[in-house]
Amino acid sequence: MNVQYYDPEQHSLPRKIDWFTIIIYFIMVAAGAVSIYAATNSTYSLEALFSFEQNSGKQFIWAGLSFVLGLSMLLIDKRMFEAYAYPIYVILIIVLIATAFIGGSTKGSHSWISLTSTVKIQPAEFAKCATALCLAKLFDTYGFKLNSLKNYAIACGIILLPILCIILEKETGSALVYSSLILVLYREGMPGFVLFAGATTVIYFILVLKYASMSLLGIPLGIALCLIIVMVFTVGLLWVYCRRAEPGRNLLLWYGGTGLAVWGLTALGVQVNGYAYFLTVIGISIIYLLWEMLHDEMRAIQGIILFIVLSIAFSMAVGWGFSKMAGYQQMRILVALGVEEDPKGFGYNVRQSQIAIGSGGLFGKGFMEGTQTKLKYVPEQHTDFIFCTIGEEQGFVGSTIVLLLFGALILRCVTIAERSHSTFTRVYSYCVACYLLFHLIINIGMVLGITPVIGIPLPLFSYGGSSLWGFTLLLFIMLRLDAE
Repeated sequence: MNVQYYDPEQHSLPRKIDWFTIIIYFIMVAAGAVSIYAATNSTYSLEALFSFEQNSGKQFIWAGLSFVLGLSMLLIDKRMFEAYAYPIYVILIIVLIATAFIGGSTKGSHSWISLTSTVKIQPAEFAKCATALCLAKLFDTYGFKLNSLKNYAIACGIILLPILCIILEKETGSALVYSSLILVLYREGMPGFVLFAGATTVIYFILVLKYASMSLLGIPLGIALCLIIVMVFTVGLLWVYCRRAEPGRNLLLWYGGTGLAVWGLTALGVQVNGYAYFLTVIGISIIYLLWEMLHDEMRAIQGIILFIVLSIAFSMAVGWGFSKMAGYQQMRILVALGVEEDPKGFGYNVRQSQIAIGSGGLFGKGFMEGTQTKLKYVPEQHTDFIFCTIGEEQGFVGSTIVLLLFGALILRCVTIAERSHSTFTRVYSYCVACYLLFHLIINIGMVLGITPVIGIPLPLFSYGGSSLWGFTLLLFIMLRLDAE
């Protein structure tokens, strides 16, 4: 005789599920499939919308399978995700490495594995979930905190390992997504100084490349601007992190005085060597800071000196690193920064998408009425550039609604993270929020010409089963962890 035991948790699960998030998910997936149909067809037909011969029909198949996948995640005991977080991560890392060698070549990358002649998957999309689980498991370990170099190394290693594996596959865009997890480390105790240093590297990179053709004091203007910013930030950091005002005040007077002296010499026609000036002035300021360390504020000043040295090294190395990139990657970055104009080449996609979105106006041209879309002016308009179809046909209002849906979904992830009493759930939910935010900013920025074209899909909207399944796993595992 079999005895059935009553499991109160299992029976109360439907009441614990965040149905608001699921509703947002289904609305976005359905809107994405309809947008894919509008991007790939010239006339409307209800039969064609669900036809398996059309991309929209295939997307509905992926959506149906995603629903089954999501439901399966809800039925799994949440303790299983914690127990098998590390093994899942190791398996996905192995798959990523194998993909680099056995994956077929698709537009220069080796990031896809062919299951059949028509079905391919991209392991990098599923590795996002594995990395989030692994990071959550790490922070949930008893006594683990970001209070030592060893713990920082472990946390950063978990993030960097998939990045390196995906770069090995020559899929730079997917690799960059994982860098968004730095925000999770910040939430879990990483000092704001580290996040600030990371943001400055982006500023240095842009300035060095954008103003490489101009000069100041005989050196590239971009490098000169970076060195000036280093001096300004050094004074600011001293005022913020040091209890005494003297170091910041003295360096401000030193930088300002030497700057005025150089301006006066150049006005008199004296030629000043820019590298000699900046490196001498900054070098003397480092010596001064080392002397200040003997008095007080040792730890704070150590960090500031490290910031100065790394900033200078990075600024000088940007040009070398840029020269090592592939030609198409260089051109995409230069076009995005406005350094190069290439309306018929690498800037073509962005130019056409801007025209499409701009022509939509306030309310759009209407469903299936987009001329840019119908005439196929925008390449990849059903994948990475799906937002331009939305902008042209639904206009500013429709685009705003899509952005509000993303905003609501991301805020929901943050809400789930903050209301959780479990470190594992909190860290995992923040990972999901970071992934969504990064995809949204880069994809929309790419379509509008603000960021370089790096091939990142719009979550739940762009055509593709791997991306849809990947984000479905991320969201529904989060919902299961939330149902405590």
